[in-house]
Amino acid sequence: MDDDSRTRRWRRRTDLPLAAASLVYLGAYAVHVLAPGLPRAVHLMLLTLSGAAWAFFIVDFLVCWRLTGGGLPRYVWRHRLDAVVVVLPLLRPVRILRTYEAVERRHGHTQLPIQARVMLYAGMSAALLGFAGALLVYEFEHDAPDATIRTFGDSVWWVCSTLSTVGYGDVVPVTPKGRIVAVVMMICGLALLGAVTGSFSSWLMQRFAGGDTNRPDADRAPEDRTPQDGRRPPGSTPGA
Repeated sequence: MDDDSRTRRWRRRTDLPLAAASLVYLGAYAVHVLAPGLPRAVHLMLLTLSGAAWAFFIVDFLVCWRLTGGGLPRYVWRHRLDAVVVVLPLLRPVRILRTYEAVERRHGHTQLPIQARVMLYAGMSAALLGFAGALLVYEFEHDAPDATIRTFGDSVWWVCSTLSTVGYGDVVPVTPKGRIVAVVMMICGLALLGAVTGSFSSWLMQRFAGGDTNRPDADRAPEDRTPQDGRRPPGSTPGA
């Protein structure tokens, strides 16, 4: 069995457990940040859950590297998103989309056209990234001197205006960590907005073209196209 086959088998076996661990990590971190008044033992348990999930992500990355073979720097470069997720585990829930794709592949078909899937993935990614970004910014900002983001609601409002590329500027991060998160949110917002806009434009063009973009003769002149009943127009010659 070659390395690619072993890697695919490992990913099939760990897709669902990793998706569950992603949600556990995000949920535990959210409760830890948003409910500071809980007993110390509860916060310790939440941190333990987060640490265990993070360790699972690291083990998965290292196992995939060993199964693939080659040097670690080369593997990291070829799997940059996975490496970023290991360093920033709050982004791990975005990889749940890969689990959805894997389930669709197992069924042998997809339920949605490509444009709808891109818009769905972009929307889910924006929601997950926005929630994770709001948690981070709230944790970094709410106790900072001269902070304008004092509540989680302020943080959510800031994330929405940043991801949508509107940027009202009424609330802004003032700490270095908060501004780093802001840069990431800006980049992700531009990428997601471009993906959604491009997919929606492609869908509109396909609709305006009568849905014939997938037909073999869609790019031929009307008089050269073969009718649905197989008969050619009068006066036309085959191969003309």
